[in-house]
Formats: sequence, C-alpha cells, structure tokens
Amino acid sequence: MRHDHIISAKQLSRGDIETVLDRAADIAADPGAFADRHSDTLLGLLFFEPSTRTKMSFTTAMKRLGGDIVDMGSVESSSVKKGESLADTVRVVEGYTDALVLRHPMEGSAKMASEFVDVPLVNAGDGAGQHPTQTLLDLYTIRENAGFDDLTIGIMGDLKYGRTVHSLAHALTTVDASQHFISPESLQLPRSVRYDLHEAGAGVREHTELDEILPELDVLYVTRIQAERFPDESEYREVAGQYQIDAATLEAAKDDLTVMHPLPRVDEIAHDVDETTHAQYFQQAHNGVPVRMALLDLMLGGGQ
Repeated sequence: MRHDHIISAKQLSRGDIETVLDRAADIAADPGAFADRHSDTLLGLLFFEPSTRTKMSFTTAMKRLGGDIVDMGSVESSSVKKGESLADTVRVVEGYTDALVLRHPMEGSAKMASEFVDVPLVNAGDGAGQHPTQTLLDLYTIRENAGFDDLTIGIMGDLKYGRTVHSLAHALTTVDASQHFISPESLQLPRSVRYDLHEAGAGVREHTELDEILPELDVLYVTRIQAERFPDESEYREVAGQYQIDAATLEAAKDDLTVMHPLPRVDEIAHDVDETTHAQYFQQAHNGVPVRMALLDLMLGGGQ
C-alpha cells in the first residue's frame, strides 16, 4: 500500500484493504509488538467538526504506536475563528507534525488540503463526502464476523448524506458482496455514488422496507438520520424516526446476522438489541484503534 494521502475509499484496492486489515489483526493479537514503532512521531489532529470515536481512536492509535499528537482544538479557540483559510492552517500545522488527520464539514476539503502539504494526510470525514478510515474499521468488523465470501449486506438509513455509507459502498465493490440499500426515497444514494457503483460493476438494489430483505442478510449496517446535514429542517422532520429496529425486528433475521452502526445512534437501534448476539457496534468502535494503528504504521513507513 503506497499512498501519500488517504482521501477516499475509492483509492483503495482489494490488496490495500487486505494489507491494512491483516496488519490490524496482527496488532490486535499482539499490541505490545508495535508499542515503540513510531516513538518520535507527532500526529496533527485538525477537527473542524465534533468527534468522539474518530478523534479519540486516532489519539489512542498514535500513542499506542509510541508517538504523540498535536491537537488544533476547537475551531472557536483557533485562528480559524480569525478567518484563517484551511489551506493556510494545514500549511502551518504540517510544520509541527509528521502526518495530519483532517475532519471538515465541506465536501472535498480533504482533497483540497492534501494539495498544500507534503506530509501524509488522512481524511477523517469531509461533510457528506467520504470517511475512508471508518470504512476500513467497518470492513475489519465485517471480515471478523461474516467474512468477504458470498456476503449479503443491507445498508439502512441516511444514504444521501451519510459519508460512512458512500465510502463503505465503494469499498464493498472490491469483495464478493451483494449490497441492498434501505431508505426513504428522499434519502436514497446520490446519483454520483450510484454511477460509481455501476461503473465498478455493482448492482444497486434499493428498498423502502427492511422486512422484504432482512431474512437474507448476513450484515445489517444501520445509520443515523443526520439532522445536521439537512439544508431544510422540515425535510429532516419528515423522515426522522422512520427506520428503527429492536430485538423483535430481528426475530426474522438469520441467527448469525451481524448488526453494525458507525455511531452515535439516536433512536434507530433500540437498547434491547445491545443484549442480543447480533450487536457488534461497540466492538466495531473498538476496532477503530487497531485499524487506525495499522493505517498509520503503514503510512509512516512501518513495512510495505
């Protein structure tokens, strides 16, 4: 895997994905073996949007590799508040660090920022665009639970604005997966994502109801309806709360169905699902540490 920047899941081949996931599995099996591999490395965190799991797992990943982080902090406490451009911000911070992790509300921001820096830059989410490291930990979770052979996956919820969905759908075209997309018509996949999936040879199977496909699924990937992405609050109110599952819903599913969610959840997965064997979303979040350790290790020169 030889990429200076990780901007989109579309740039990752099956070989790239397997390289990262295999390294993550090695780390999970023996984290101590990787503890001092990057002891002189500083990772710069530039988060222009709120984050819990992504920011903390990148911090944990860098520290468990023996390095440390430099955090821009909140937008309100930075020079961004004074009107500094994103290009100037990344140019300054790259002088303090060996790599950058960027989250920004503007789609395409990570690609633009990468053109101004010489250190590796990782896209940690650009608006409704891409979130490639979430995709890698999603794929790791899928491989650990269901495998990549003859996989049937349902992706449900906000498919229009959900960057985790866009990235995962692209990446799944590299494995033996049949994808089903469940959403209200107003939140179906964007035309650009559908086009890319067709170009990659993937069939786009769309549904408005979960029950018509649930018994066939090996994995159900549930997403939150994201109020913050809607330009019109009335549009959000029309679809909020439409797609919810509970333990009773899953009685029609396969016994070994894996339920995933990128988190945070609101009301789309009832808490009684947590107690079932289907629930893997907390382990999914925990997988972010070995997967991001693996990615940073590879990007920073820890072997091919």
